[in-house]
Amino acid sequence: MKKRRILSKVYMGVILVLMYMPILIVIVYSFNESRISSVWRGFTFNWYDELFKDKAMWTSLRNSVILALLSSFAAAVIGTLGASGAARLRLTLKSGLSFRLQRIVEYLSILPIMIPEIILGMIFLAFFSLLGLPFGMLTLVIAHTAFCIPYVYLLVRARLAGLDKTYTEAARVLGAGGMRAFYDITLPLLMPAVISGMLLSFAMSFDDVIISVFVTGVNTNTLPVKIYSQLKTGVTPKTNALCTLLFAVTVVLCLGSAYFGRMKHGEKNPERRAALSNL
Repeated sequence: MKKRRILSKVYMGVILVLMYMPILIVIVYSFNESRISSVWRGFTFNWYDELFKDKAMWTSLRNSVILALLSSFAAAVIGTLGASGAARLRLTLKSGLSFRLQRIVEYLSILPIMIPEIILGMIFLAFFSLLGLPFGMLTLVIAHTAFCIPYVYLLVRARLAGLDKTYTEAARVLGAGGMRAFYDITLPLLMPAVISGMLLSFAMSFDDVIISVFVTGVNTNTLPVKIYSQLKTGVTPKTNALCTLLFAVTVVLCLGSAYFGRMKHGEKNPERRAALSNL
């Protein structure tokens, strides 16, 4: 047993090193004084200073933030309503054929996260070209919303599976309608999962490159696409500095998503107390 524990710790250590060593190297070389990333000449903050003076980079950052906010909010609304509707549909369907139909609908709902991004990008490119939509922020928002919806849907559906249905039933008994019970009882209890899904969707949208390359416009450049285009002319420590900041933002968003996703049910939840006080 002792040898197994040691081997398991060694195995986990090797996996963590292989995963995070490249990221650590990028962070370290963002402080490199040399313009060549592979040559270390000293410690400096000059590349961060140049990064903050790059107006084109900040314009791309602004576009990425706006895109991530719009797509994550739209995905939260659609994913929450879809998960709530699927939960009600599961309760009303009885026959085997209807149950299989409901399972097919659920599989189709999470299909965008199972399709390779390059295939999904080509599909959106052909779809928007067929509709004649000009490529730009609108096409980016539609495409990013489509592949962000499953993240919210899965989290909200899991939250719904663990909710105590007696609170909703009590609200209906006391005279609340279906919409009133949803907004006053169900939605506050779902908010941890909704916020968690929004944060995860924001991170996924903010970091996306492949789909954005297919659906972006000439004058609408996102930050990941701009970084990708700079790789063709050579990576400088300024790019490393930008990657370091992006990694820090992504870590913060993932930690926030995990925090909201772990919030317990229970009477100590202030959202539940607020929901009950509205009855």
